[in-house]
Amino acid sequence: MPLSFQTKSTLSLTAISLFLAVVSQTKPVEAASFKVVADGLDNVRGLSFSPDGSLYITEAGVGGDGRCIPGPSLEGLDSCVGTSGAVTRVKDGKQERILTGLPSIALRPSGATGEGPQDIQFDAAGNAYLLIGYGGNPTINDFQGNSPSWGQLYKVDFNTGSLTSIADLAKYELANNADGEAVLDVSGEIASNPYAFTIKGNTAYIVDAAANNILTVGLDGSNLKSFTVLPKQVITNPIFPTPEPGQVSPPDAPPPGQTPNEVEIQSVPTGVVFGADDALYVSEFTGFPFPQGKARIFRVAANGETTVYADGFTQLGDLAFDAKGNLYALQYGNEPQWKGISDASVIKIAPDGTRTTLLSGNGLESATALTVGLDGAIYVSSKGDRPGVGQVLRIDNNAKVPEPSSALPLLAFAALGVGSLLKRKR
Repeated sequence: MPLSFQTKSTLSLTAISLFLAVVSQTKPVEAASFKVVADGLDNVRGLSFSPDGSLYITEAGVGGDGRCIPGPSLEGLDSCVGTSGAVTRVKDGKQERILTGLPSIALRPSGATGEGPQDIQFDAAGNAYLLIGYGGNPTINDFQGNSPSWGQLYKVDFNTGSLTSIADLAKYELANNADGEAVLDVSGEIASNPYAFTIKGNTAYIVDAAANNILTVGLDGSNLKSFTVLPKQVITNPIFPTPEPGQVSPPDAPPPGQTPNEVEIQSVPTGVVFGADDALYVSEFTGFPFPQGKARIFRVAANGETTVYADGFTQLGDLAFDAKGNLYALQYGNEPQWKGISDASVIKIAPDGTRTTLLSGNGLESATALTVGLDGAIYVSSKGDRPGVGQVLRIDNNAKVPEPSSALPLLAFAALGVGSLLKRKR
């Protein structure tokens, strides 16, 4: 779930990609036990269990040798297009790529911060649906003929390898601009980036990280529309990165010595899930400069009314509920990504609001997605900003590390009744 350099006067999420090439720094901490259930993945993204208990994993790929555009890199690198995106399955302990040749764009030559297949989900009948993102111009189609393209939701037939388009979400944003602002990517083009989704009944609920929007569409392709736009927030005394010699400033960084006292940043939604109260819960990454402790979890009622359910997080990447009503929040990074520290966290929020950190750092880095298994364990995509080393970790949900401040300023669950990515909007 890497992020890139695109926002509305802020950075949002084009892939949750690190835009700064650095050596990871991991701080040792006490942690829950875990084991690796999948390895060697390219820019690993979404996770979902099928009805037969198999784990499906989306890989955004490593780009390719096609068209190139300015990438999310302080070094001024380009991102180039290819067909290296994939879907991997882990079944009976065997890991294999079962769908390949999908759209991908990533920094060259490293293949880092890839964008492409973002998420995969199954409906009640066991049908699979695949979301392909991309924080770029919706009018550009690099893949003709039978190949899938950017910014769309597809129904997948794994028996034949065929994909059928359900909704063109990128073109919807181009035509409707739900949040009312011009959306530009790093090359100055119109941008949209569908990033994650969930299914309830016959409807898909999709978050567009570049549009700050939640969209809904019938699984038959009918009635594509905006459900709600997530609110921005004002940050006081923001801290911006200082480029090293030879690096370039991010598009939305202020000139040296001119840091404002306040800055309005975008929400940048990343994860979406239904609670037991039939409301949607949505995580946000926040826009550039990704302020520490300012990411929120939203509760969105059936009428679209949006409230803050929990706050005080950093760079949230995903959410999941378990059968007991506990909510799991995934921090892509525990500090702003431009600091070059990739330690990530899984935080458990009990129905009474108590927070417990299950795992922080200690092998969990640049975490892009999580899901709860039938066994009650937490499965997390780790090292999701780089090629060849991505992993899925199975975290034991019994051992845990209490947070220093575990009291969450929320109403209890019972009272509330409880879900490559950026853009630049100027």
